[in-house]
Amino acid sequence: MLGHPDRSSLLHNLACTLSDRFKHKGNEKDLEEAITFYREALHLQPLDHPDRSSTLSKLANALSHRFDYKGNEKDLEEAIILLREALHLLPLGHPKRSSSLNSIAATLSTRFLHQGKLGNCKDLEEAIILLREALQLEPLGCPDRFPSLNNLATTLAHRFKHKGNENDLEEAITFFREALDMRPVGHPRRSLSLNNLANALSVRFKHQGNFEDVHEALANARSALSMFPLNHPGQSLVHRRLSEIYLLFHQLGLHSTGEDVDSLNVAIHHLKAAAELTSSGILFRLRASLHWVSRAKQYMHSSLLDAYATSMQLLDAYMSATASVSSRHQTMKFFPPTLAVDAASCALQRDDVCHAVELLEQGRTLIWTQMSRFRIPLDNALECGDEAEALVKKFRELSSILDTPPKDLPEGTPRVEVEAEATRYTHLVDQWSKVVEEIRRLDGFSRFLLPPLFSDLQDVAHGGPIVVLIASKLSCDAIIIPHRHFPVRVRLNTSFVKLRRMVMTLRRTVDPEDRKRALGNALQELWDDVVSYVVDNLGQFAQLGSRIWWCPTSFFNFLPLHAAGEYKLGGKNLPNLYISSYTPSLSALTRARRGHDRPQLVPFAAIGQNHPPGFKFTLSSVEPELELVQSLLSPASCVSFTKVNSVQSTKSVALRTLQDHHWLHLACHGIQKFEEPFNSAFLMRDEPLTLLDITQTDLSRHEFAFLSACETAVGTMQTPDEVIHLAAGLQFAGVKSVIGTLWNVEDSTVRHLVEAFYKNFCGDGKMNSKRAARSLHKAVQSLANNRDIPLDQRIVFIHIGI
Repeated sequence: MLGHPDRSSLLHNLACTLSDRFKHKGNEKDLEEAITFYREALHLQPLDHPDRSSTLSKLANALSHRFDYKGNEKDLEEAIILLREALHLLPLGHPKRSSSLNSIAATLSTRFLHQGKLGNCKDLEEAIILLREALQLEPLGCPDRFPSLNNLATTLAHRFKHKGNENDLEEAITFFREALDMRPVGHPRRSLSLNNLANALSVRFKHQGNFEDVHEALANARSALSMFPLNHPGQSLVHRRLSEIYLLFHQLGLHSTGEDVDSLNVAIHHLKAAAELTSSGILFRLRASLHWVSRAKQYMHSSLLDAYATSMQLLDAYMSATASVSSRHQTMKFFPPTLAVDAASCALQRDDVCHAVELLEQGRTLIWTQMSRFRIPLDNALECGDEAEALVKKFRELSSILDTPPKDLPEGTPRVEVEAEATRYTHLVDQWSKVVEEIRRLDGFSRFLLPPLFSDLQDVAHGGPIVVLIASKLSCDAIIIPHRHFPVRVRLNTSFVKLRRMVMTLRRTVDPEDRKRALGNALQELWDDVVSYVVDNLGQFAQLGSRIWWCPTSFFNFLPLHAAGEYKLGGKNLPNLYISSYTPSLSALTRARRGHDRPQLVPFAAIGQNHPPGFKFTLSSVEPELELVQSLLSPASCVSFTKVNSVQSTKSVALRTLQDHHWLHLACHGIQKFEEPFNSAFLMRDEPLTLLDITQTDLSRHEFAFLSACETAVGTMQTPDEVIHLAAGLQFAGVKSVIGTLWNVEDSTVRHLVEAFYKNFCGDGKMNSKRAARSLHKAVQSLANNRDIPLDQRIVFIHIGI
């Protein structure tokens, strides 16, 4: 009970038990609970408490384990701080000083490895000094000598890889052998020593070519694997080690001793096993799967597509445990941004076009997919009986909680409160996942929230063919997806490098004349190398003048595909052939096509802000633009019009108006934050209305949004296939039809284009969001001969959605 003098000891012991069970079974809940109990025990121990050093060390070790599983650098940094405090409490001569020296050295070494090429060599050097001190405190035969031997050997091996001094490697192997001798046959942790020695021997073989080393390494690693009980998390490291050793055999054309004849297949088998070992944790498995991808690609192994699919599934699962949207974006930066595109290219090399489309949908727009899962309608499931009704209710309750932004904890909040919030979210995700599994057992719901099959995705093309553009280092292709015909692969006459150069040129060119020339060259090149190839194959699926949808990937996301053409007398231009729309993914278009009851009176709002904080000049066109939109909508008797002018448009008013009106026109400054794309925003009178604000708003009944602001449809180069920009955010939040901008839009352009657009859109008094793409197309065409409007301004607006 609280206040009992033995409470800290009991908490400490319980935490130790949970930590041991975690090491044996890999259940992250045990680790989280252990950290909580260690913290509480530490809180109850004053600075002079005899157990404080032990609790500090145990808590630090638990945080280090959590870092290994989740990759949060704050855990690693805190562990180092705690271990330094623990060491300070153990002066020279203390019997536990060597153990404390070991712990801090191991954590410093981990930090060095985590930082990769940027790693601070001081961490490595300090770790070796501390470990040599620890070893001096432990004479031969001392049972506490093993950790120092093992850790010093490991750290010396790391320094050898970093600096190449062979004395470090030889000393490491000597220490590993001594450590192994201290764990004779039958010792419960002998497997770790065998694996470590196998690693060092295989490294020495690579440098010295002694075949005895590689054969001994294989024997040790095999023996290590055989010692683990079924599904033990420690198997993961040994599987990785065995895969590397078998690859050495394959590279050198050697035969391993034993029954394993095909070394490459065995190596891939071990990587696959590491990726599928559930007890080793999602992050370990994800890293193993990416290594599997790398090796399978290197040797063109038949398992490559499976490796890609597994990696994308694990990345999705890893991200689902991350509470905030911005944190998910940071997470994406640590993993290959071209994973899904490379997977699709791999499928295309095997002529599996349908699978290529499925892989793209599985691995792209993961951040948006995470959010959309919590807003999916389940009305049909209610017809499956009382049990289904209870499941739907539970699913909606949990989804509503998870869809709510996590509590915004102020700077300086105690770590225990931060962890409690993270643990709460993880537990909610676990409960939600279990409900999802139960829903999949209902009739007709076996694929609920699973990656969509091509047969389901193809149905979205009933309004016109969808052209998926794939840009990878392997190849650049288009996939034309018609409604009722087999998809067509079109090989494009461009490359990843050429596309990248085109995007960089457009982004970096500032001078107006140079930019005009660069844009003209880009539109010509897009037509010659990309769009003309697509057009040549579109005729069998789409009549001239009909609609098509572009679904771009990678660098294609940043190029004006809709305007590709020769732009010369007698030349061919895409706008003269088809009406282009965009969609971030096929699933996004599917969601946009979902029907719902529409009110007889259309709630339309025009929001403007001409002078937000920090801007020296006023956007003189904003207020007249609001008046213009109102005048053009007035013939439609079905419209209920609301105007929010620059004086009124604070962030809170704009957000409330956004929620309450299903048809929107925004005229203001727009900014794209490339490093923090969820902070991209519409600038209001007091503070920005950010993309993050929009993502946390349910706009599932919204029909249309015209974004008359700069850079509202520009993503970020770091994660191009997440398609993170304001226009996409509105569409993913539920708006069916969105008009956005690819770059800066000039005041002089806006009035002409807005007027032409709305005359086409609702000039007959009718309101239908499906008319937006055609209306924008006609507006641009009608201004084609207006010399006052340059080409870059006529093509700046794009349409996204239905």
